[in-house]
Amino acid sequence: MHNLPDMTGATIAFDLDGTLVDTAPDLVGTLNAILAEHGLPTHGAQAVKGMVGAGAWNLIKRGFAASGEPLGEDRKDALFGRFIDIYENRIARESVPYPGCLNALDALAAVGATLVVCTNKYSRGSDLLLEALGMTRRFAAVIGPDRAPAPKPDARHIAAAVEAAGGSLDRCVMVGDSITDFNAARATGVPVILVPFGYSDVPAATLAADAFCETWDEIPEACGRLLSRG
Repeated sequence: MHNLPDMTGATIAFDLDGTLVDTAPDLVGTLNAILAEHGLPTHGAQAVKGMVGAGAWNLIKRGFAASGEPLGEDRKDALFGRFIDIYENRIARESVPYPGCLNALDALAAVGATLVVCTNKYSRGSDLLLEALGMTRRFAAVIGPDRAPAPKPDARHIAAAVEAAGGSLDRCVMVGDSITDFNAARATGVPVILVPFGYSDVPAATLAADAFCETWDEIPEACGRLLSRG
């Protein structure tokens, strides 16, 4: 399937929501459940996809604002806690890896790459999701914002993920779906691959990524090219 170079010593960092896994259905369901509890209008899947990517609290704030009720930080603890309760009870009810994802991850691992998750999804939710989908074993570490000094797009998030995986930033590629991933990679100084099928309020194709992959089948070769530069 893939003709890949040796990637021993390389680390590939992956965003989770909208890159590895299509989590939108369960995120939409959770957000809409909370909105309904507060008597507010709910949202369709396409609208919510543009709100995902900066963590659960930002998703909640964007969802409430779009329903006509802007939130202050004083409501964070209660609403975030309720979101987590609902979401963890349906963590993988409808969420699935994107087509070709698992084969591509296995192809990268087969040529020596170390894989790590670098996500703005809270770490417990990331762990539960990956375990439910049988994906945990593929990753050396799973680093959510609470396991890093700061969330993406802060450079320290990718740096923390690569360090946790035992890798080095001079042999690293970031794979994501959004401007958050793009800016994090640029801040860190690592090449970035973007995909169009995830959740971004800025179309991934309009960003100057080092590679743009329409499908997961293209990602292993793109990683190989970027790691072979220089």
